[in-house]
Amino acid sequence: MTETNALSMRNIAIIAHVDHGKTTLMDGMLAQGGAYRENEARGERAMDSNPQEKERGITILAKCTSIEYGAEGNQTRINVVDTPGHADFGGEVERVLSMVDGCLLLVDSMEGAMPQTKFVLTKALAQGLKPIVVINKIDRPNARPAEVLDEVYELFMALGASEEQFDFPVVYASGRDGWASLTTDGPTENLKKQPSRFQCWLR
Repeated sequence: MTETNALSMRNIAIIAHVDHGKTTLMDGMLAQGGAYRENEARGERAMDSNPQEKERGITILAKCTSIEYGAEGNQTRINVVDTPGHADFGGEVERVLSMVDGCLLLVDSMEGAMPQTKFVLTKALAQGLKPIVVINKIDRPNARPAEVLDEVYELFMALGASEEQFDFPVVYASGRDGWASLTTDGPTENLKKQPSRFQCWLR
């Protein structure tokens, strides 16, 4: 049996309105997962390799990074797909959502649910996915996580989410600083606190 066959596998998409922090979150995962040597500078927007993406500063094409996680002998390979946030590239988001097992719905803790948030969530729910909601940029002084979470609940209700989809987990995060927590007041955890078996690489 090969190493790949010995691992369970999950395919997860990150979806959000433009500029809500998807690509920054991916940068943090790559850095903390060991994608860079100690003497190598951390990349910014490392997943945005297309020339137009670099020029415009937005994600146009979906990109995948793989994370191997868990105790030895019980590891899971998580393929995480960074998707476009701009409405012009909604077709790319829809294509990815048809191929994954689940998704992270990122919502800016200041801006809240925006038009593209509604669009990507509509597509995810239609595919029968059960999103994990990530309230991002929680470190900002004007963050309003409680209000934003209420907006997300209202959006799920308005879109006719099933009872199972409506019972979503919530994570509070700072993609820029590379930490996440199950509550707004911590403790904050990052991937560096996980075992050294955690590996991350571009695919």
